[in-house]
Amino acid sequence: MEAMEPMEPTGTVGPGFAYASEPTGPGPASASEPTGPTGPRRPGLASAAEPTEPRAASATDPTELPSAPPPSPLGPRPAPVSDPAAPRPDTASDTAAPQSGAAPGKTEPQGASASGRSEPRPTPVAESQASRPEPGPEASEAPPESGPAPAQLPQDRSQAILEAAKQIGALLKRAGHPFALAGSVAVYAHGGSRYLQHDADFAILPDDAEAVAATLREAGLAVRVPPEDWLIKTTCHGQNVDIIFSLAHQPVTREMLDRAHVLPVDSVLMPVLSPTDLIQSLISAFSEHYCDFGSVLPVARAVREKVDWDAVRAACGAEPMPAAFLFLLERLNVIDAIDAREGRP
Repeated sequence: MEAMEPMEPTGTVGPGFAYASEPTGPGPASASEPTGPTGPRRPGLASAAEPTEPRAASATDPTELPSAPPPSPLGPRPAPVSDPAAPRPDTASDTAAPQSGAAPGKTEPQGASASGRSEPRPTPVAESQASRPEPGPEASEAPPESGPAPAQLPQDRSQAILEAAKQIGALLKRAGHPFALAGSVAVYAHGGSRYLQHDADFAILPDDAEAVAATLREAGLAVRVPPEDWLIKTTCHGQNVDIIFSLAHQPVTREMLDRAHVLPVDSVLMPVLSPTDLIQSLISAFSEHYCDFGSVLPVARAVREKVDWDAVRAACGAEPMPAAFLFLLERLNVIDAIDAREGRP
C-alpha cells in the first residue's frame, strides 16, 4: 500500500477513514507519530512513516474478517466451552508482527479487536462436533438374546456311504475277489430306503480275507483288524467299511455269494446279497442283548415280496427272538401266517 499524501480536511469524512494529519481518538501511541494533544491516528489507515511492505493479517485488524468454520451437516450447533487452562490453537495474531502503533510492553487481549468488540475464534477441529462420525446401524442394534442353542439334526451321510461302497466294490471287482454287498446299502440296492447312517458292509469268503486286505492296502487304504474274528475294517471317503466273512455267526459260503443279484448301486454294478439271505442274516443276529425290531421292520416291508419266508423260518425260526419277529410280521400283515395258509383258525 502506498503512503497517502497529507491533505487538508474539506469536510466530514466517513467512519473508518482518517487523513494522516487528522487527529484520532485516544489509543496507543505510534512510534513514528508525535504524541501530543492531537493523539495518535486511528487504526486501519496507513501512515506516511509506516513501512509499505505487506504484513500478515492479524485477528485484531478490523478490516480482516475471520473465516467461518464450514457448515456442519447436522445443522448449527453451539461450540463447546473450552477449558480456560487448556492451550488454545495458534492463530494468525500469534505469529503476526506487532504494529508500529502498539506501545512497547503492552499487549491486547486475545480475541478482542481494536474497536473493543469480541471476535469469535474458530473452534478446534478436535472439538468440532461435525468431525465426529455418526453412529452406524450396528451400534443401535440390541445384543442377541442368550439362550439354549437350537437342536441340530443329524448329518445325512447317505451319499458319503454310497461313495465308499462304490469305491470298495470297484476295487474288489478289478481284483477278481468273490464278494457281495450286504447291510443297509444292499437294502437300498433292492429298493429300500436311501437313508443310510451307519456304514457299508461287504461279504467275502473267509479264505480270501488276507488277499482282500492286501488289495485294500495297495489302493492306499488302511486296514484294521478288530478284536472280533469275523471281519476286518477300513475307511473310505471318511466312512467305515466292514469286510465281513461271517454273517450272524455263520461263515460266508460260496453258495451264498452265487445267489447274489448283480444290481446297480448308484450307477456301479456289483453283486448284492439276495433278499432272502439278507433278511436271514439280519434276523439271525437278534438275541437277548440285541433285539432292535424297529430297525429291521422297514427292511422287511421293503423286500417282503422278494423273500422266501419259508426258507427264513426253516433257517432261524426255532430261535426265540427270530420267531418273535416273524410273529410280529404276521400280526402286521407283512407276511402270511402259517395257520392261515394251512386253513387252521
